[in-house]
Amino acid sequence: MRKLRHEEISRVSASTIRLVPRHPITVVLDNVRSVHNVGSIFRTSDAALIERIILTGITATPENPQMHKTALGAQDTVPWEYKQNAVNSINNLRELGYTVAVLELTDTPTPTTAITRAEFPLCLVVGNELSGVSEGLIAKADYALEIQQYGAKQSMNVAVAYGIAVFDLVRHLRGIL
Repeated sequence: MRKLRHEEISRVSASTIRLVPRHPITVVLDNVRSVHNVGSIFRTSDAALIERIILTGITATPENPQMHKTALGAQDTVPWEYKQNAVNSINNLRELGYTVAVLELTDTPTPTTAITRAEFPLCLVVGNELSGVSEGLIAKADYALEIQQYGAKQSMNVAVAYGIAVFDLVRHLRGIL
């Protein structure tokens, strides 16, 4: 075994990636305050080949050069848009046939692995680092996805939790789980 050199890693070009069918997952970032978390979510979204990110409220957009430190170019390969109001965005997605799932701890948790193919296209809502997903968005959700945790802490960094959840969803959608 040896580590691959950068030039040996098979990659799709930024121009070609626009033509590749994406997984039917739209992510709504609800007031995510750290530009570095947003950049990390962009990079993970590129790796998971999600269809788009909707940035809402105070969430930074790719125009912020600080995001580029963690996004590493994914801000150019993942479709995104900014909308001030997350509720309106979710209402619009629901009208288009999306199932809405929040990544949040609630009294009715659903494991990420319990989502069936019938639930796609899926809107995954990720919330603020301190306050989580807003109550108004939770009220609009079909599911509250929860990642089982085993330690003393009851939460994870938002970008880490997103990465776990979105890859669980993609693997499940592709029939790998």
